Amino acid sequence: MGLSDNSSGIAEDEATAEACPLCGGAGFVRHPRPVDHPRFGKAEPCACILDEAMDVRRTRLERISNLGSLTRFTFATLVPAGRDGESTWFRAAYDRAIAYAEDPGGWLLLSGPSGSGKTHLAAAIANRSIELGRPALFMVVPDLLDHLRASYDAHADELGFEAMFDQVRNAPFLLLDDIDAVSGTPWAKEKLFQVVNHRYNAELPTVFTCTVRPHQLEERLATRLCDDRLGSVAILDGVARGSYEQVGGMARERLAEMQFRDFDLRGGQLQPEERDSLEAAFRAAMAFADQPRGWLTLQGVNGCGKTHLAAAIANRALAAGMGVSFAVVPDLLDHLRASFAPGKETPYDELFEQVRNAQLLILDDLGAQATSPWAQEKLYQIVNYRTVANLPTVVTTDRPMHELQAAHPRIVARIADPGHGSTVYIGAPHYRLGRINERPAAPARRPR
Repeated sequence: MGLSDNSSGIAEDEATAEACPLCGGAGFVRHPRPVDHPRFGKAEPCACILDEAMDVRRTRLERISNLGSLTRFTFATLVPAGRDGESTWFRAAYDRAIAYAEDPGGWLLLSGPSGSGKTHLAAAIANRSIELGRPALFMVVPDLLDHLRASYDAHADELGFEAMFDQVRNAPFLLLDDIDAVSGTPWAKEKLFQVVNHRYNAELPTVFTCTVRPHQLEERLATRLCDDRLGSVAILDGVARGSYEQVGGMARERLAEMQFRDFDLRGGQLQPEERDSLEAAFRAAMAFADQPRGWLTLQGVNGCGKTHLAAAIANRALAAGMGVSFAVVPDLLDHLRASFAPGKETPYDELFEQVRNAQLLILDDLGAQATSPWAQEKLYQIVNYRTVANLPTVVTTDRPMHELQAAHPRIVARIADPGHGSTVYIGAPHYRLGRINERPAAPARRPR
């Protein structure tokens, strides 16, 4: 019995060729080592692979990889920007997959609908690993579970359940395709979880593909797959190019009035340190708009100009063809609460997904919302998901960071992480009220 219908599989290969006495044809072994050894319990390439000539090694690796006809799926046969040549989402996933293939470490989850190219990317990673002389095992999850079921009744000359299960769990590099296509039987779910959990605990390099968003998987799987300490998520689809969605009062017409060219730096109205902070925020917003990635948090008093800068970033993104969602945080939470009610035009799940997966998300007025446990959890889910998926996000807040930290520690841990973005403080006062006891001066335009 083989591991795939379109491949000779591990067991069939070894039935037609003399199996290595060390690894039994698996291509990797686990050496006995002390518990405190860094390689304790780790799977390592077998000597039968390390001692082979490169062409012989590649043939063997392809044979045990279970790729079958997917050996034709390489990075060279992919269009980096997707079939239409304009997909920023696919390009980002493509670049991440190439980087991962060169140095596989941790986990990579590729999420997208059927036909989005996620299986091609996963197979390309596996083929590149083999090209570099490293073993890789590619498994379609429903096929894997079918073979595990059948292995309970394996004949003496076939790979039994324990041996097959051990090969999959401990493969030095494993690619699991269609992880969300598991049948609903408790046995199937448990076997898949055991594979994932074992590799999670051992931190073994693994690539997953699924058609649903990661958080929609079974909770035990989702918590491991979305753990940004071990891996990352690449989304292969997004909202329509150039689309705009808003929750709150930022209508498209009002947004269009807030461009970088209209932003008032207020000249001599400010103290030098105030002007410096406003100019620094302007430059940071311009840089983010030119290359949106990670997080940008704009912090300052109400009316200092942070919402204008966020809107200007949104306008630049729309002009570049990105989809933008502009959400005033208190209004967003009100809409999410209301969308639980039946008969709503936009049900809760759809609205939540729309915000979480926006190509560019603006979260305006963070900290102005009620701090109920429900609100905290919904916001954290949005923030954490976008951090893991590395989706560009702009946050504005008039609360000092120490107050936000006290009220929303998990959220601030994400948005203030210098590894994921930057926080810019605007020290300028309200654009109309000015400093207390001073006569305000009206600017040319009205930023918030």
